Amino acid sequence: MDSLDQTDDHVMIYMTTASQEEAEKIAQALVSERLAACVNILGPATSIYRWEGKVEQAQEIVLIAKTRRGRADALAARVKTLHSYEIPCIVQYRVEAATRDFLGWVDAETKLN
Repeated sequence: MDSLDQTDDHVMIYMTTASQEEAEKIAQALVSERLAACVNILGPATSIYRWEGKVEQAQEIVLIAKTRRGRADALAARVKTLHSYEIPCIVQYRVEAATRDFLGWVDAETKLN
């Protein structure tokens, strides 16, 4: 098994969308524009949340984007332009360690030409 390298420069961004189509549109844009090396689309997920004073329940699609910390703000801004929600869920998680090959791939795929 490959050993894991520590990193301070890589993050994963967790997001949710209202539909599979919206998730695919956002994922395609993020990868095409090199804001993310990869976006996983998972779902459907059942979400229970409070909105405008009421408890709601909805089916959502989960996205997880792999990127560099330096691309995270641009990624979030781009998601906001494409998203149907008034307040989309965009949460950044720090990657503490990953294989060197994976980190190198993320770097290469999110590099601006």
